[in-house]
Amino acid sequence: MSEDNPHSTNGSSNKSWLDKIAQAFKGEPRNREELSEVISDAEQRDLIDPQTKEMIEGVMTVSEIRVRDIMIPRAQMVTIDIEQDVDQFLPIMLDNAHSRYPVISEDKDHIEGILLAKDLLPYAFLPGKELHLKEVLRQAIIVPESKRVDVLLKEFRQRRYHMAIVVDEYGGVSGLVTIEDILELIVGEIEDEFDTEINESDEIRPLNKHTYSVKALTEIKDFNRFFESTLNEDDSDTIGGVVLRAFGHMPATDDEITIENMRFKITNSDKRRIIQLKVTLPESED
Repeated sequence: MSEDNPHSTNGSSNKSWLDKIAQAFKGEPRNREELSEVISDAEQRDLIDPQTKEMIEGVMTVSEIRVRDIMIPRAQMVTIDIEQDVDQFLPIMLDNAHSRYPVISEDKDHIEGILLAKDLLPYAFLPGKELHLKEVLRQAIIVPESKRVDVLLKEFRQRRYHMAIVVDEYGGVSGLVTIEDILELIVGEIEDEFDTEINESDEIRPLNKHTYSVKALTEIKDFNRFFESTLNEDDSDTIGGVVLRAFGHMPATDDEITIENMRFKITNSDKRRIIQLKVTLPESED
């Protein structure tokens, strides 16, 4: 084969999927909608597999999401009080099986630092060594709710930290965010042996005070009970069915609609069904 003509017909089948996508982009998409169509077309032509398509779309989504949309809300933060001794905070760590814990004084608005579980290992092999939490804490990184997720991911990588404390415009702690939360936007849910039991039943998960992630297969009666709403339980069995009827057609990912003052955004779907929703309540809701 001549080196001047490396891309012969016989060699074209060996192109990577990135080469094929680049070739598909010769039409120069002018906006995100056209780019999404090119990616969908690439999947239909078997240039990329469905998992690759989801990852590419996840990368595109990350640039438009703010930290407030993915953070673990303040109420769900598992913290350790700096005045607790080992016998008090060790059961908390064993029950939750996290690798990092915010350490507080007084309340969650006073973050003293971050405790890494691995930093306790030396004390396990030195029984006589006294542990003082202040001596093993790592610095807490503070980020605003409005920070773009893609910018935060870049900082996570450059500065080599994995958790940040999220604050509101008044400086109060509103939650925390980890690098895993961001990666899940790109590669999908990251499960481990501690997540299995929770994820199977966690149909409605709070993202912040007014926003929730809801599985489309959540039964409408359970949805109404949780949100104290009055959506019609006769027309559809699931909240995904209610949203589908409201659209009047199969919506695409990122499409939004308002039903009974609640804002529904399609966060995951395919050509046949709605998979995941983001539900935003009115700001006046408590």
